[in-house]
Amino acid sequence: MKYLVIKCGGSVLENLPRSFYEDVIALHQSGEWTPIIVHGGGPLINQLLKSLNVETSFVNGLRVTNQDVLDIVEMVLSGMVNKQVVRNIIEAGGNAIGISGVDGSLLQAVPTENAKQLGFVGDVVNVNLKVIEGVIEQGYIPVISPIGIDASGQRYNINGDIAASAVAKALGANLCFISDIPGILVEKDGVKTKIDKVSKAIIEEMISNHTIYGGMIPKVKAAIDGLVHNISEVAIINGFEKNSLIDYTNGKDIGTKIVLEEGIA
Repeated sequence: MKYLVIKCGGSVLENLPRSFYEDVIALHQSGEWTPIIVHGGGPLINQLLKSLNVETSFVNGLRVTNQDVLDIVEMVLSGMVNKQVVRNIIEAGGNAIGISGVDGSLLQAVPTENAKQLGFVGDVVNVNLKVIEGVIEQGYIPVISPIGIDASGQRYNINGDIAASAVAKALGANLCFISDIPGILVEKDGVKTKIDKVSKAIIEEMISNHTIYGGMIPKVKAAIDGLVHNISEVAIINGFEKNSLIDYTNGKDIGTKIVLEEGIA
């Protein structure tokens, strides 16, 4: 049995069709793949922060997080969004359990190296696999909210892409980032085309020349970090296309695959 960590960003989650959840359930029932969902929730967090007049800002795609922001982030991610994903899976005929990275110290975290600027933003240093394995053994799809915790009980806002990569590394899983576009797109002569496969070196070059920017930076950096540490394959695929997850697991040429070796295709 193979593990597939599926990362769904907040902007995508709000509009994902029922067919996406049906694909996740079909994988779960296949016996060949075990899906684990890690989600974000940026747009809903932004809405709530704005309605409460709490200021927020970003540095290289990561949200600056003080105590007030952290309370709201946890409320949205572990409450609203996590349970919405679980409900969607149940509605589509599947079984899921929603857990936070705080539960059972699932995502053990430390402050990120840029903590002075970012506040309570963390990096995952250990994943408590017993928590995930316990959910899977009971026959449920784990749905994970990316809030981390340290040994003293301090919570941390973990970027969803980084959390997904950490879980995939710990499981030795394949990692899929779900998007509303078919993969990484590059513009040439006014026409956007999809890259089928791209290497670590090319990704780093695309970040430096700003072809890749904003929220895509943590995504591709998490992908590269995962590849260096035990993840067999990382892909960015369109969750709005019916059967996209099934096609990916069947080895079809879909989305953008990020690999360690040199080159671009």
